[in-house]
Amino acid sequence: MARHSGQSHDRKGVVACFAILAATAAVLRAQSAPGPQLAAFHSDVDDSQQPYGLYVPKSLAPGKRYPLVISLHEEDSNHRLNLRRIFGVVSRTGEIDTENMRYFPPVRDVNYFIATPYARGTMGYRGIAEKDVYDVLADVERRFPVDEDRVYLTGISMGGGGALWLALTRPSLWAAVAPLCPAPIPGAEELAGNALNLPIRLFHGDLDPIVSADSSRAWHRRFLDLGAPADYIEYPGVRHNAWDQAYRDGAIFDWFAKFRRDRFPRRVRFVTRSYRYDSAYWVRIDGLTPGAPASIDAVWTGKTALQVDTQNVEAFTIRLEQLPDAPIPGVLITATIDGLPLRVKAAAVLSFIKTAMRWRAGFYTPPAKRPGAEGPIVEAVAGRQIYVYGSGGAPAAEDLEARRKLAETAAAWSTVRRKLSLALAVKPDTAVTADDIASADLVLFGTAETNSAIARFAGRMPLALSSAAADYGLLFIAPLGKHYALVNSGLPWWAGADEADRGGYPLAPPQFRLLSTFGDYILFKGSLANVVAEGRFDQNWKVPADAAPKILASGTVTIH
Repeated sequence: MARHSGQSHDRKGVVACFAILAATAAVLRAQSAPGPQLAAFHSDVDDSQQPYGLYVPKSLAPGKRYPLVISLHEEDSNHRLNLRRIFGVVSRTGEIDTENMRYFPPVRDVNYFIATPYARGTMGYRGIAEKDVYDVLADVERRFPVDEDRVYLTGISMGGGGALWLALTRPSLWAAVAPLCPAPIPGAEELAGNALNLPIRLFHGDLDPIVSADSSRAWHRRFLDLGAPADYIEYPGVRHNAWDQAYRDGAIFDWFAKFRRDRFPRRVRFVTRSYRYDSAYWVRIDGLTPGAPASIDAVWTGKTALQVDTQNVEAFTIRLEQLPDAPIPGVLITATIDGLPLRVKAAAVLSFIKTAMRWRAGFYTPPAKRPGAEGPIVEAVAGRQIYVYGSGGAPAAEDLEARRKLAETAAAWSTVRRKLSLALAVKPDTAVTADDIASADLVLFGTAETNSAIARFAGRMPLALSSAAADYGLLFIAPLGKHYALVNSGLPWWAGADEADRGGYPLAPPQFRLLSTFGDYILFKGSLANVVAEGRFDQNWKVPADAAPKILASGTVTIH
């Protein structure tokens, strides 16, 4: 019996070995297959295979690394059409978007990898779609020999706005950026100075009826006023299809070829409101107030002389190991921070914290609000998320069904017009597992009396709505280990949304668009048009003192 078991184990080992060899061969074939094709990556948002378009150069020389272009599609388009667009292929009336790309028109051969993320469809490039872009980038860099100093970014309309957002929030990743007729994401304008070391070329048609050329003209002026290396090409008589001109004959690749990423600029300027985007080049902001604009402007004025100006920054780090001509460890450096000089010894990293009197060298210990636990509400729906309805309180069958449908409504991000490649999980509270809590943000509906998941974490929650509050809606975010809980008690957060008209990015899914207009909490009566109180929690995840009286006056909320 033991001998038989061993032979079975050997056969399994051989099968496993052949499986590994077959998989390796498949990867090698995928790596060597030239031309346009479809690819996919595994998304941990919803355990799905998400597609993207891919172009592989015709010949890959051993030991050589190649540039990569990430191209973002416009609204109501996809990765397949976008791969054609970047080569200057003009779509003809009645032309079919083939699912398998067996037909691809002859195009100019370029020595670039090109990746065109689908990013779920038309949903802008924040949240899940933004994560998809970076997942595609990681997938291509894992599979192919990409030169990390020649990674370029471009996009059309919605994708142009996405290109601006990704470029300005993480400027040190890119070598150059080319937004076409961009529909900017709200909040991007205040980040324009982050492009100080990033070449940007804007394109627009002067007759564009969808995104006015005035927008790109204003962006160009904004960049130039801030000293960013930007230029602008405007096409007379062209409407929204500026890409037909900008991408003609693959011309965008000739422009990209002029640039390599500047890893070590002498001066770094960076603005952010979030720990999610905390660094650029050799500078990292370690302490800030989430939601408030924090800025740093650091420049080496000499070999051992550093000047730093900050606003709303509590701590920061200078990474000397990233500088090719860094001072020798132990050498004294004069860091002049907000006008006051400070002498420190050079090391791999230099960290500074702000005290009541002045800046000093030292490491920062963040308060309860910290990287990965900072809010706002929209952060709970930016990655893997599970919608949880309560089954407690002995509800009648119809009541339980109504609770389930409420959660399903929140999780249904697609619309009749815009179908998204996205499937978000919905579960009753009794089906939530330890793995769910460890791996996902939880969107919890109900109160501690009706939802056992809310009851389980009630001690960590800053707010609670009375189960008797029939005409109120409360929504707030709270940290839950490495993830978030988003609690919606009483009326659903979208009650009266049309009446309230809170705005948001129009190309985002309705749920994400509305949630992005909230801070950390919102309490309303009857409708979003009648907000009692809303805002951000303080650095310790507590209700600010000036907001507490408004909340308590409702007589429906307990503040913990």
